[in-house]
Amino acid sequence: MLAEDILYIDNHLIAVNKKPGEISQGDKTGDPSLLETIKEYLKVTYKKPGNVYLGLVHRIDRPVSGVLLFARTSKAAERMSAMIRERQFKKIYWAVVKNRPTEETATLEHYLIKNPHQNKSYVTTAGKPEARKASLTYQLVRSLERYHLLEIELHTGRHHQIRTQLAAIGCPIRGDIKYGFDRSNPDGSIHLHARSITFEHPVTQAPITIVANPPKDPIWDACCT
Repeated sequence: MLAEDILYIDNHLIAVNKKPGEISQGDKTGDPSLLETIKEYLKVTYKKPGNVYLGLVHRIDRPVSGVLLFARTSKAAERMSAMIRERQFKKIYWAVVKNRPTEETATLEHYLIKNPHQNKSYVTTAGKPEARKASLTYQLVRSLERYHLLEIELHTGRHHQIRTQLAAIGCPIRGDIKYGFDRSNPDGSIHLHARSITFEHPVTQAPITIVANPPKDPIWDACCT
């Protein structure tokens, strides 16, 4: 855990800028997770004896980068979870997509169903068992010669929601072969980035916005200059 990855820290919360390829918490791969790495960082940095509490407030897919928030106390974790359930937690993403959307700004609403065996979500019809409504609003920010930068506000938090919904309108995310892009990125990443989160501090009630810069690479650099 490098201190330069920390975007925000106090006695209740810590947020980091997750790199593509890092996992939020342990999974079947057995690879080191940010949850465990940050716990060790806090233990060493603050010389804490025994186990260090750290709660994952939300998740980001492995190939995605950006703001990832953890709670340093169980009280903060409980309050943050309640805010997410009550949709008092604003998430903004950036996505670099293959095709220009037909509308410069729009709200997308689909019903999604998850296939756990494929670790993939599909658009389906309302009323189908296990179908869940997904909603987001996107805005076209910039167009390059071959790619387009969208800013997305999530209204719901479904499995692979942004990836699935953008693919459904013919705008697959660069590098995301699972959802229709024609080739993968060399490092296994996709050009989807959790740009910012805004919420009320769980203890002080102060408004907090945490912003993360995207990874350094030629496409992100071109989109952000």
